[in-house]
Amino acid sequence: MKKVIHSESAPAAIGPYSQAIAVGGMLYTSGQLPINPETGTFPEGIAEQTRQSLTNVKAILEAAGIGMERVVKTTVFLSDMENFGAMNEVYGTFFDESGYPARSAVEVARLPKDALVEIEVVAAL
Repeated sequence: MKKVIHSESAPAAIGPYSQAIAVGGMLYTSGQLPINPETGTFPEGIAEQTRQSLTNVKAILEAAGIGMERVVKTTVFLSDMENFGAMNEVYGTFFDESGYPARSAVEVARLPKDALVEIEVVAAL
């Protein structure tokens, strides 16, 4: 049976989807844009947008009763692969080097609301 996970500390879904779904011992988040849930705005620059996207992910995980150490896979969508290095530097601060999750990072033509980054994760419950 699937369970919808929702956090008030992360931005509400901007469409017909859930922030995350827990099923079969796993948690699947929707892609998290760098929206500040308090202001509804994006920070400027790839580093701050990456930080906000991962802060949103962290809030959703906490709503499910787990932390970033339970993340097993991430997918990072970038509007420009030139931003990979700056994204990667911030990304590394959210995970423990003893168990970095598997990751894919891809450049896409465009992200919702013209974000620079969007990040989704899969985590073990």
